[in-house]
Amino acid sequence: MPAVLRGKGLGAADAALSTTDAARQGWSILREQVSLPAAVLLRSALLHNLEWMRRFVAAYGVQLAPHGKTTMSPELFRLQLDAGAWGITVATAPQAREAWLAGARRILVANQLVGPANMAIIAELLEAGGTEVFCVVDSAANADALGRWFDARGLCLDVLLEIGVSGGRTGVRDDAQAQAVVAAAARWPRALRLAGVEVYEGVVADEAGVRAILRRSVETFQRLRAGAAFGRVPALLTGAGSAWFDVVAEEFAALSGDATAEIVLRPGCYLTHDVGAYRQAASRIQAGNPVARRMGTSLRPALRLWAYVQSRPEPERAIVGLGKRDAAFDAGFPVPALHYRPGDAMPGDAAAHWQVTAMMDQHAFLQVRAEDDLRVGDMLCFDISHPCLTFDKWRHLLVVDDDHNVVDAVSTQF
Repeated sequence: MPAVLRGKGLGAADAALSTTDAARQGWSILREQVSLPAAVLLRSALLHNLEWMRRFVAAYGVQLAPHGKTTMSPELFRLQLDAGAWGITVATAPQAREAWLAGARRILVANQLVGPANMAIIAELLEAGGTEVFCVVDSAANADALGRWFDARGLCLDVLLEIGVSGGRTGVRDDAQAQAVVAAAARWPRALRLAGVEVYEGVVADEAGVRAILRRSVETFQRLRAGAAFGRVPALLTGAGSAWFDVVAEEFAALSGDATAEIVLRPGCYLTHDVGAYRQAASRIQAGNPVARRMGTSLRPALRLWAYVQSRPEPERAIVGLGKRDAAFDAGFPVPALHYRPGDAMPGDAAAHWQVTAMMDQHAFLQVRAEDDLRVGDMLCFDISHPCLTFDKWRHLLVVDDDHNVVDAVSTQF
Protein backbone atom coordinates (compact mmCIF):
# COMPACT_ATOMS: atom_id res chain seq x y z
CA MET A 1 0.00 0.00 0.00
CA PRO A 2 1.44 3.42 -0.94
CA ALA A 3 2.44 5.58 2.00
CA VAL A 4 0.32 8.61 2.88
CA LEU A 5 2.17 11.90 2.52
CA ARG A 6 1.69 14.71 5.02
CA GLY A 7 3.76 17.61 6.27
CA LYS A 8 6.33 19.88 4.68
CA GLY A 9 7.51 19.79 1.10
CA LEU A 10 4.21 19.07 -0.66
CA GLY A 11 1.86 20.90 -2.96
CA ALA A 12 -1.20 22.71 -1.63
CA ALA A 13 -3.46 19.66 -1.74
CA ASP A 14 -6.70 19.64 0.21
CA ALA A 15 -6.18 16.12 1.47
CA ALA A 16 -3.27 13.85 2.21
CA LEU A 17 -1.85 12.14 -0.86
CA SER A 18 -0.21 8.78 -1.38
CA THR A 19 3.20 8.43 -2.95
CA THR A 20 1.44 7.24 -6.10
CA ASP A 21 -0.91 10.24 -6.12
CA ALA A 22 1.98 12.68 -5.81
CA ALA A 23 3.34 11.58 -9.17
CA ARG A 24 0.00 12.41 -10.82
CA GLN A 25 -0.30 15.99 -9.62
CA GLY A 26 1.85 17.51 -12.33
CA TRP A 27 3.69 19.64 -9.80
CA SER A 28 6.67 21.72 -10.81
CA ILE A 29 9.24 23.05 -8.36
CA LEU A 30 9.93 26.00 -10.67
CA ARG A 31 6.24 26.92 -11.04
CA GLU A 32 6.10 27.15 -7.23
CA GLN A 33 3.55 24.36 -6.91
CA VAL A 34 5.39 22.75 -3.99
CA SER A 35 5.67 24.21 -0.51
CA LEU A 36 9.29 25.04 0.28
CA PRO A 37 11.54 23.96 1.84
CA ALA A 38 11.33 20.64 0.04
CA ALA A 39 13.70 17.69 -0.21
CA VAL A 40 13.96 16.21 -3.67
CA LEU A 41 15.69 13.31 -5.37
CA LEU A 42 16.97 13.81 -8.90
CA ARG A 43 15.71 10.73 -10.74
CA SER A 44 18.46 10.63 -13.36
CA ALA A 45 21.20 10.73 -10.71
CA LEU A 46 19.41 8.15 -8.56
CA LEU A 47 19.18 5.66 -11.43
CA HIS A 48 22.76 6.39 -12.48
CA ASN A 49 24.04 5.59 -8.98
CA LEU A 50 21.94 2.45 -8.77
CA GLU A 51 23.42 1.13 -12.01
CA TRP A 52 26.95 2.29 -11.14
CA MET A 53 26.99 0.24 -7.93
CA ARG A 54 25.41 -2.76 -9.63
CA ARG A 55 28.23 -2.79 -12.16
CA PHE A 56 30.89 -2.22 -9.51
CA VAL A 57 29.94 -5.16 -7.28
CA ALA A 58 29.42 -7.40 -10.33
CA ALA A 59 32.98 -6.65 -11.45
CA TYR A 60 34.27 -7.96 -8.12
CA GLY A 61 31.91 -10.92 -7.96
CA VAL A 62 30.48 -9.84 -4.59
CA GLN A 63 26.99 -9.18 -3.24
CA LEU A 64 25.37 -5.91 -2.18
CA ALA A 65 23.25 -5.39 0.95
CA PRO A 66 22.89 -1.59 1.05
CA HIS A 67 22.61 -0.03 4.48
CA GLY A 68 18.99 0.96 4.84
CA LYS A 69 19.56 3.35 7.73
CA THR A 70 20.63 5.97 5.18
CA THR A 71 17.18 6.40 3.65
CA MET A 72 14.77 4.22 5.67
CA SER A 73 12.58 4.43 2.58
CA PRO A 74 10.57 1.33 1.61
CA GLU A 75 10.27 2.58 -1.95
CA LEU A 76 14.04 2.97 -2.24
CA PHE A 77 14.58 -0.41 -0.57
CA ARG A 78 12.42 -2.00 -3.24
CA LEU A 79 14.28 -0.10 -5.95
CA GLN A 80 17.57 -1.53 -4.66
CA LEU A 81 16.20 -5.05 -4.29
CA ASP A 82 14.71 -4.96 -7.79
CA ALA A 83 18.15 -3.92 -9.08
CA GLY A 84 19.66 -7.11 -7.66
CA ALA A 85 20.60 -6.31 -4.07
CA TRP A 86 21.24 -9.51 -2.09
CA GLY A 87 19.48 -8.04 0.95
CA ILE A 88 19.14 -4.93 3.09
CA THR A 89 21.41 -3.95 5.98
CA VAL A 90 19.97 -2.19 9.03
CA ALA A 91 21.19 -0.99 12.41
CA THR A 92 18.26 -1.78 14.73
CA ALA A 93 15.47 -4.29 15.20
CA PRO A 94 12.72 -1.79 14.26
CA GLN A 95 14.65 -0.99 11.08
CA ALA A 96 14.80 -4.72 10.34
CA ARG A 97 11.01 -4.87 10.58
CA GLU A 98 10.66 -1.97 8.12
CA ALA A 99 13.05 -3.69 5.69
CA TRP A 100 10.98 -6.87 5.96
CA LEU A 101 7.75 -4.95 5.33
CA ALA A 102 9.40 -3.49 2.21
CA GLY A 103 10.06 -6.99 0.90
CA ALA A 104 13.60 -7.79 2.07
CA ARG A 105 14.00 -11.47 2.91
CA ARG A 106 17.70 -11.26 3.75
CA ILE A 107 18.29 -8.72 6.50
CA LEU A 108 21.69 -8.04 7.98
CA VAL A 109 21.58 -6.24 11.35
CA ALA A 110 25.07 -4.75 11.47
CA ASN A 111 24.81 -4.24 15.20
CA GLN A 112 24.47 -6.12 18.45
CA LEU A 113 20.98 -7.34 19.28
CA VAL A 114 20.44 -6.54 22.97
CA GLY A 115 17.28 -6.65 25.10
CA PRO A 116 14.18 -8.88 24.98
CA ALA A 117 11.97 -6.36 23.17
CA ASN A 118 14.47 -6.11 20.31
CA MET A 119 14.91 -9.88 20.26
CA ALA A 120 11.13 -10.28 20.03
CA ILE A 121 10.99 -8.14 16.88
CA ILE A 122 13.59 -10.33 15.18
CA ALA A 123 11.79 -13.45 16.39
CA GLU A 124 8.62 -12.24 14.65
CA LEU A 125 10.50 -12.03 11.36
CA LEU A 126 11.97 -15.51 11.78
CA GLU A 127 8.59 -16.97 12.72
CA ALA A 128 7.06 -15.50 9.56
CA GLY A 129 9.27 -17.92 7.60
CA GLY A 130 11.28 -17.49 4.45
CA THR A 131 13.55 -14.86 5.96
CA GLU A 132 17.23 -14.90 6.89
CA VAL A 133 18.21 -12.45 9.63
CA PHE A 134 21.82 -11.98 10.70
CA CYS A 135 23.09 -9.96 13.65
CA VAL A 136 26.60 -9.39 14.97
CA VAL A 137 28.11 -10.49 18.28
CA ASP A 138 31.33 -9.36 19.93
CA SER A 139 30.99 -10.70 23.48
CA ALA A 140 30.29 -14.00 25.19
CA ALA A 141 27.74 -12.19 27.35
CA ASN A 142 25.68 -11.14 24.34
CA ALA A 143 25.98 -14.56 22.72
CA ASP A 144 24.75 -16.27 25.90
CA ALA A 145 21.85 -13.81 26.26
CA LEU A 146 20.79 -14.45 22.67
CA GLY A 147 21.21 -18.18 23.12
CA ARG A 148 19.01 -18.32 26.22
CA TRP A 149 16.27 -16.17 24.70
CA PHE A 150 16.03 -17.86 21.29
CA ASP A 151 16.51 -21.37 22.71
CA ALA A 152 13.51 -20.86 25.00
CA ARG A 153 11.41 -20.04 21.96
CA GLY A 154 12.68 -22.83 19.73
CA LEU A 155 14.21 -20.45 17.20
CA CYS A 156 17.66 -20.33 15.64
CA LEU A 157 19.38 -16.99 14.94
CA ASP A 158 22.30 -16.48 12.55
CA VAL A 159 25.11 -14.52 14.18
CA LEU A 160 28.28 -12.99 12.74
CA LEU A 161 31.48 -12.54 14.70
CA GLU A 162 32.30 -8.83 14.61
CA ILE A 163 35.92 -7.76 14.23
CA GLY A 164 36.91 -4.46 15.84
CA VAL A 165 39.99 -2.34 16.37
CA SER A 166 41.48 -0.86 19.51
CA GLY A 167 40.02 2.57 20.17
CA GLY A 168 37.23 1.95 17.69
CA ARG A 169 33.60 1.11 18.17
CA THR A 170 32.30 -2.43 18.68
CA GLY A 171 33.93 -5.71 17.66
CA VAL A 172 36.42 -8.13 19.22
CA ARG A 173 39.88 -6.63 19.69
CA ASP A 174 41.97 -9.80 19.64
CA ASP A 175 41.92 -13.54 19.01
CA ALA A 176 41.22 -14.37 22.65
CA GLN A 177 38.00 -12.34 22.59
CA ALA A 178 37.06 -13.89 19.26
CA GLN A 179 37.55 -17.41 20.62
CA ALA A 180 35.42 -16.59 23.66
CA VAL A 181 32.54 -15.41 21.46
CA VAL A 182 32.77 -18.46 19.19
CA ALA A 183 32.78 -20.75 22.22
CA ALA A 184 29.75 -19.01 23.70
CA ALA A 185 27.81 -19.34 20.43
CA ALA A 186 28.69 -23.06 20.35
CA ARG A 187 27.06 -23.50 23.78
CA TRP A 188 23.66 -22.87 22.14
CA PRO A 189 23.59 -25.21 19.11
CA ARG A 190 19.80 -25.09 18.77
CA ALA A 191 19.50 -21.31 19.13
CA LEU A 192 22.59 -19.78 17.51
CA ARG A 193 24.33 -20.53 14.25
CA LEU A 194 27.69 -18.89 13.62
CA ALA A 195 27.18 -17.76 10.04
CA GLY A 196 30.31 -15.74 9.29
CA VAL A 197 32.45 -12.71 10.08
CA GLU A 198 31.54 -9.01 9.96
CA VAL A 199 33.62 -5.84 10.16
CA TYR A 200 32.97 -2.12 9.93
CA GLU A 201 36.15 -0.53 8.66
CA GLY A 202 34.85 3.05 8.78
CA VAL A 203 36.16 3.62 12.32
CA VAL A 204 39.74 3.52 10.95
CA ALA A 205 41.21 6.82 9.77
CA ASP A 206 43.52 5.86 6.91
CA GLU A 207 43.79 3.33 4.11
CA ALA A 208 46.67 1.41 5.67
CA GLY A 209 44.62 0.91 8.83
CA VAL A 210 41.55 -0.04 6.83
CA ARG A 211 43.47 -2.69 4.91
CA ALA A 212 44.94 -4.03 8.16
CA ILE A 213 41.57 -4.66 9.79
CA LEU A 214 40.17 -6.13 6.58
CA ARG A 215 43.08 -8.58 6.31
CA ARG A 216 42.62 -9.54 9.95
CA SER A 217 38.95 -10.21 9.18
CA VAL A 218 39.87 -12.43 6.23
CA GLU A 219 42.40 -14.34 8.35
CA THR A 220 39.82 -14.85 11.11
CA PHE A 221 37.25 -16.02 8.58
CA GLN A 222 39.66 -18.52 7.06
CA ARG A 223 40.74 -19.85 10.46
CA LEU A 224 37.17 -20.36 11.62
CA ARG A 225 36.20 -21.98 8.34
CA ALA A 226 39.15 -24.36 8.56
CA GLY A 227 38.00 -25.31 12.06
CA ALA A 228 34.44 -26.01 10.84
CA ALA A 229 33.09 -23.30 13.14
CA PHE A 230 30.52 -22.01 10.70
CA GLY A 231 27.06 -23.51 10.57
CA ARG A 232 26.09 -21.80 7.32
CA VAL A 233 27.52 -22.69 3.92
CA PRO A 234 28.43 -20.45 2.31
CA ALA A 235 29.57 -18.46 5.32
CA LEU A 236 29.32 -14.68 5.14
CA LEU A 237 32.25 -12.30 5.08
CA THR A 238 30.85 -8.78 5.14
CA GLY A 239 32.06 -5.21 5.50
CA ALA A 240 32.04 -1.82 3.78
CA GLY A 241 30.52 1.46 4.77
CA SER A 242 30.12 4.18 2.16
CA ALA A 243 33.67 5.57 2.24
CA TRP A 244 35.92 2.51 1.77
CA PHE A 245 33.78 0.01 -0.12
CA ASP A 246 36.34 -0.15 -2.93
CA VAL A 247 39.10 -1.22 -0.56
CA VAL A 248 36.81 -3.81 1.03
CA ALA A 249 36.01 -5.18 -2.42
CA GLU A 250 39.71 -5.40 -3.24
CA GLU A 251 40.66 -7.14 0.01
CA PHE A 252 37.70 -9.55 0.07
CA ALA A 253 37.57 -10.35 -3.66
CA ALA A 254 40.13 -13.16 -3.32
CA LEU A 255 37.32 -15.20 -1.73
CA SER A 256 34.61 -14.15 -4.18
CA GLY A 257 34.93 -17.26 -6.32
CA ASP A 258 34.93 -19.61 -3.33
CA ALA A 259 31.71 -21.63 -3.06
CA THR A 260 32.05 -21.76 0.72
CA ALA A 261 32.23 -17.96 1.10
CA GLU A 262 29.64 -15.27 0.38
CA ILE A 263 31.07 -11.75 0.23
CA VAL A 264 28.59 -8.97 1.04
CA LEU A 265 29.27 -5.22 0.84
CA ARG A 266 27.04 -2.78 2.73
CA PRO A 267 27.41 0.86 1.53
CA GLY A 268 24.25 2.91 1.91
CA CYS A 269 25.04 6.48 0.87
CA TYR A 270 25.99 5.60 -2.71
CA LEU A 271 22.36 5.79 -3.82
CA THR A 272 22.06 9.54 -3.26
CA HIS A 273 25.73 10.42 -2.75
CA ASP A 274 26.63 13.97 -1.58
CA VAL A 275 29.01 16.88 -2.18
CA GLY A 276 30.91 16.44 1.08
CA ALA A 277 32.62 13.43 2.62
CA TYR A 278 31.32 10.94 0.06
CA ARG A 279 32.29 13.08 -2.93
CA GLN A 280 35.82 13.11 -1.48
CA ALA A 281 35.69 9.33 -1.13
CA ALA A 282 34.41 9.00 -4.70
CA SER A 283 37.29 11.12 -6.00
CA ARG A 284 39.75 8.81 -4.26
CA ILE A 285 37.98 5.74 -5.63
CA GLN A 286 37.85 7.13 -9.17
CA ALA A 287 41.55 7.95 -9.08
CA GLY A 288 42.82 4.74 -7.50
CA ASN A 289 40.41 1.88 -8.12
CA PRO A 290 40.92 0.06 -11.45
CA VAL A 291 37.27 -1.01 -11.77
CA ALA A 292 36.00 2.53 -11.17
CA ARG A 293 38.48 3.90 -13.69
CA ARG A 294 37.32 1.43 -16.34
CA MET A 295 33.70 2.37 -15.69
CA GLY A 296 34.63 5.95 -16.58
CA THR A 297 31.95 7.65 -14.51
CA SER A 298 31.47 8.36 -10.83
CA LEU A 299 28.55 8.64 -8.45
CA ARG A 300 26.38 11.76 -8.74
CA PRO A 301 24.61 13.81 -6.02
CA ALA A 302 20.90 12.99 -6.14
CA LEU A 303 19.57 14.52 -2.90
CA ARG A 304 18.87 18.25 -2.92
CA LEU A 305 16.86 20.81 -0.97
CA TRP A 306 14.91 23.77 -2.37
CA ALA A 307 14.16 26.83 -0.25
CA TYR A 308 13.18 30.47 -0.58
CA VAL A 309 15.23 33.55 0.21
CA GLN A 310 12.96 35.07 2.85
CA SER A 311 14.96 38.08 4.01
CA ARG A 312 17.85 40.28 2.88
CA PRO A 313 18.36 42.21 6.14
CA GLU A 314 21.94 43.31 5.44
CA PRO A 315 23.92 43.95 2.24
CA GLU A 316 26.11 40.89 2.80
CA ARG A 317 23.56 38.57 4.36
CA ALA A 318 20.51 36.71 3.14
CA ILE A 319 18.27 34.53 5.28
CA VAL A 320 17.01 31.35 3.64
CA GLY A 321 14.02 29.33 4.81
CA LEU A 322 16.04 26.20 5.45
CA GLY A 323 17.36 25.04 8.82
CA LYS A 324 18.55 22.25 11.07
CA ARG A 325 15.08 20.71 10.90
CA ASP A 326 15.58 20.22 7.15
CA ALA A 327 19.23 19.43 6.39
CA ALA A 328 22.23 17.71 7.89
CA PHE A 329 24.84 20.03 9.36
CA ASP A 330 27.18 17.64 11.19
CA ALA A 331 29.47 17.16 8.17
CA GLY A 332 29.22 20.63 6.70
CA PHE A 333 26.47 23.10 5.92
CA PRO A 334 24.33 22.81 2.76
CA VAL A 335 26.05 24.14 -0.36
CA PRO A 336 24.16 26.48 -2.76
CA ALA A 337 23.95 24.81 -6.18
CA LEU A 338 21.25 26.60 -8.20
CA HIS A 339 19.59 30.03 -8.17
CA TYR A 340 16.16 30.56 -9.68
CA ARG A 341 13.97 33.63 -9.89
CA PRO A 342 10.33 32.67 -10.47
CA GLY A 343 9.42 33.54 -14.03
CA ASP A 344 12.86 32.82 -15.47
CA ALA A 345 13.23 30.04 -18.02
CA MET A 346 15.52 27.79 -15.95
CA PRO A 347 17.77 28.02 -12.89
CA GLY A 348 21.37 29.14 -13.18
CA ASP A 349 24.34 28.15 -11.08
CA ALA A 350 24.52 29.71 -7.65
CA ALA A 351 27.36 32.17 -7.16
CA ALA A 352 30.51 30.34 -6.09
CA HIS A 353 31.06 32.74 -3.19
CA TRP A 354 27.62 32.21 -1.62
CA GLN A 355 28.14 30.28 1.57
CA VAL A 356 25.98 29.14 4.47
CA THR A 357 27.75 30.29 7.62
CA ALA A 358 25.24 29.29 10.32
CA MET A 359 21.94 27.46 10.73
CA MET A 360 19.10 27.66 13.22
CA ASP A 361 16.06 25.40 13.42
CA GLN A 362 14.30 26.97 10.41
CA HIS A 363 16.82 29.47 9.03
CA ALA A 364 20.13 29.43 7.17
CA PHE A 365 22.48 32.43 7.19
CA LEU A 366 23.83 32.95 3.67
CA GLN A 367 26.94 35.10 3.19
CA VAL A 368 26.64 37.11 -0.05
CA ARG A 369 28.08 40.30 -1.56
CA ALA A 370 26.33 43.64 -1.50
CA GLU A 371 26.17 43.82 -5.29
CA ASP A 372 24.67 40.33 -5.72
CA ASP A 373 21.28 40.22 -7.42
CA LEU A 374 19.57 38.03 -4.84
CA ARG A 375 16.06 38.97 -3.78
CA VAL A 376 13.39 37.93 -1.34
CA GLY A 377 11.29 35.27 -3.09
CA ASP A 378 14.19 33.87 -5.12
CA MET A 379 14.59 30.12 -4.90
CA LEU A 380 17.84 28.35 -4.05
CA CYS A 381 18.68 24.68 -4.52
CA PHE A 382 21.23 23.22 -2.09
CA ASP A 383 23.45 20.16 -2.19
CA ILE A 384 24.17 18.48 1.13
CA SER A 385 26.81 16.49 2.98
CA HIS A 386 25.86 13.30 4.87
CA PRO A 387 22.57 12.10 3.37
CA CYS A 388 21.70 9.92 6.41
CA LEU A 389 21.02 12.94 8.61
CA THR A 390 19.02 14.74 5.94
CA PHE A 391 16.70 11.84 5.12
CA ASP A 392 15.67 11.48 8.77
CA LYS A 393 14.26 15.01 8.78
CA TRP A 394 11.65 14.24 6.11
CA ARG A 395 8.56 12.03 6.08
CA HIS A 396 8.74 11.98 2.30
CA LEU A 397 10.91 13.22 -0.56
CA LEU A 398 9.74 14.18 -4.02
CA VAL A 399 11.44 12.63 -7.05
CA VAL A 400 12.03 15.13 -9.86
CA ASP A 401 13.19 14.99 -13.45
CA ASP A 402 15.97 17.14 -14.89
CA ASP A 403 13.47 19.97 -15.49
CA HIS A 404 12.46 19.92 -11.80
CA ASN A 405 9.02 18.42 -12.41
CA VAL A 406 7.72 16.01 -9.77
CA VAL A 407 7.52 12.51 -11.23
CA ASP A 408 7.33 10.36 -8.08
CA ALA A 409 7.63 10.41 -4.31
CA VAL A 410 9.15 8.19 -1.64
CA SER A 411 8.33 7.90 2.05
CA THR A 412 10.62 7.39 5.04
CA GLN A 413 10.05 5.25 8.13
CA PHE A 414 12.42 6.55 10.79
